[in-house]
Amino acid sequence: MDGIHDLGGKDGYGPVDRTGDDDVFQARWEAVVFSMLAAGPATGAWRNSDRFRHAIERVDPEAYLAHGYYGRWLGGIETLLVEAGIFTQEEITERAVALGADPGDRIAARPRPYPDPLGEAPQDRSSRRALESAPGFVVGDSVITVSQSVPGHTRLPAYARGKRGVITASHDGWVLPDSNAHGRGEQPQPLYTVCFDSETLWGAAGFTVSLDLFESYLQSAEEVS
Repeated sequence: MDGIHDLGGKDGYGPVDRTGDDDVFQARWEAVVFSMLAAGPATGAWRNSDRFRHAIERVDPEAYLAHGYYGRWLGGIETLLVEAGIFTQEEITERAVALGADPGDRIAARPRPYPDPLGEAPQDRSSRRALESAPGFVVGDSVITVSQSVPGHTRLPAYARGKRGVITASHDGWVLPDSNAHGRGEQPQPLYTVCFDSETLWGAAGFTVSLDLFESYLQSAEEVS
């Protein structure tokens, strides 16, 4: 989906802040959130990492920028806990205030009143899956990515849509995040590494960018042209 999380290639946000890179956690609460993520699936709030990533994408945009890495995780966890009916938003807020939170603090979580179904549990711990048919592309093929945005989860960043690249590696079948995040099943697809010239992406020559992309994101450059 398009949102504040998709910042790749966008100007105006300044350099990446590397402060604290040597530390796993900057504060104890971050370690607590990390533990909550590990325990989350046991509550029944979500069943795969794709659904969790999509919950992070849906947090309040200002909170996404201001709350930091684990703050985004917390917003995503709260969103899924509420959507699963384990807690209400009011119960979480009341508990936070009781522990010292300011009632006027921005709430990152934005649960939907009619969430997607949870879907089936993963078939395997790995996301690699067998394919029922042969991949449609091979290494060396020239491809163009699809240009349309999608309302739900996707692993195709906005800066790479509608762009020409070359397949440099093929990785067999993998769970498709676009369906898995929404409870529509794993629907495995061929996954490829696609190399793009920087001038194609941003008009600035001198380097290349490689992305792992699913087959449904790609079209044959020969067929399009």
